[in-house]
Amino acid sequence: MNKRIIIAASIFGMIAVILGAFGAHTLKGRLSSSDLEVWKTAVNYQFYHTFALLFLSTFSRKNSRIINLSAWFFTIGIFLFSGSLYLISTKEILNLSQVGIIGPITPIGGLFFIMGWFSLLIATLKNK
Repeated sequence: MNKRIIIAASIFGMIAVILGAFGAHTLKGRLSSSDLEVWKTAVNYQFYHTFALLFLSTFSRKNSRIINLSAWFFTIGIFLFSGSLYLISTKEILNLSQVGIIGPITPIGGLFFIMGWFSLLIATLKNK
């Protein structure tokens, strides 16, 4: 069990619950329905990859280098993918006029998610 990964997953999970509730109760009347869907997508992907981090924490120390790499990829992906979607969905409330700069960050975050899943695949195939 990897304590560092569990701590990160716990923090991301807690933040996802807070942001999900914030979106449902506070932003519901302030965001358009399409922006609220973007917010929900950010929360969902944060949760998916929080669960992925928890799963990574169960791996043995044998593949710890690849597992840690996967955890880093998921963590960076959460910040870039979900973080950019949180900003994009609240662009009007936050008066973000330069949202076009944030938009390309989302697929980069998605790429980090893919690299995290690929690293998990490699760790699994290497595990005997």
